[in-house]
Amino acid sequence: MAKQALSRYVDPELLNRIADRVFEPRDLVLGSLAGSHRSPLAGFAVEFAGHREYVPGDDPKHIDWRVFFNRDKYFVKQYALETNLVCHLVVDVSASMQYGSTNQQKLHYACQLATLLSYLIVRQSDQVSLCLLDDQLREFLPPSNSPAQLVRATQCLQEITPVEKTDLSGPLNDLAARIGRQEIVVIMSDFFTDLEALEDAVGRLRYARHEVVLFHLLHADELQFNLRGSTRFVGLETDDELRVEPQDIRNAYLQALWKFQRTLEDIAQRHRCEWIQVNTQKSIAEVLVDYLQQRSIGREQRRRH
Repeated sequence: MAKQALSRYVDPELLNRIADRVFEPRDLVLGSLAGSHRSPLAGFAVEFAGHREYVPGDDPKHIDWRVFFNRDKYFVKQYALETNLVCHLVVDVSASMQYGSTNQQKLHYACQLATLLSYLIVRQSDQVSLCLLDDQLREFLPPSNSPAQLVRATQCLQEITPVEKTDLSGPLNDLAARIGRQEIVVIMSDFFTDLEALEDAVGRLRYARHEVVLFHLLHADELQFNLRGSTRFVGLETDDELRVEPQDIRNAYLQALWKFQRTLEDIAQRHRCEWIQVNTQKSIAEVLVDYLQQRSIGREQRRRH
C-alpha cells in the first residue's frame, strides 16, 4: 500500500536510485523511541561517551578502576544513548509554487522531494511529519514511523489547492510551538516571503536546537530569465500584470535575484542551516543523491574533529 502511494509522485526507478541511501542527523537528536542515532542524553547503555566524577548514589559497577589507579579519584563511565530522529518536512503550498509545468513545477518538485525523504526516513524506522503552509499552517501530520504515514502524506499532498500568498514566518512559528526540541526541520519553498521575518522564525527553530535545512526551489525561467519576445507577466499571488520585453529588464532582474539569493544564503550561514539551491529542471534523483552524499561526508568530517 505504501508503494502504491509513493507511485503517485515517484516511479520505481527513482526509488532504486536512492535504495542504498540514508538520511542521518547532522548533530545529536532527541527522539521518543529507541533508534540508531546518537542522543545528547547520557545514560549507561549502548556507546561509550566519556567520564564524569563519581557522586554518591552512582552505581559502583560503572566506576572505571583503571582511571582510579591513575588519578586516585573515582570516575564513572558514561555512555551515549541512541534514539530515533524526528524529521518535519515542511512544504510551501502557496500560489507562487505553481509556476512551471509537469515535473518542473515547483510544487510538484517539492511534493516529490517530500515523498522521497518520507520514504527514506520511514524505511530506517525514524519518524517523519508533514507540514503544509502558505500564510497559515494548513496541515500538520504528527510524526510517525509507520508505512501508513507515507499514504497519509501523499493523500495530503494530492489534495493541495494553492491559492494563498506566501508568508512563512507565522506558520513556522506555529510549527515551532507544536514540536519538541533537537529535531530536524526541512523546508521546501521558493522563499518568496519577507526574509527578515523568515530569519526570526528560523532563529526560533535554531534556539530550540533544531537542525534546519532550506531547499530553495526555483524554476529555470526564474533562475535564467531567458524569455524572448513581448511577454505578459501575471502575478500568481497578486492581481498585477505587466507586458514587457524580457531582455530589456533581464540584467536588473538577475541582479535582484542575486541579491535575494545572497540574503537567504547569509541567513542560513548566520544560523548554521543548510541552504540547497535547486533548479527544478534538474533530475530530482540527482539532486537528492548528491545532497545525501554531501551530508554524509560532512557528518563524517565532524565526527573526526
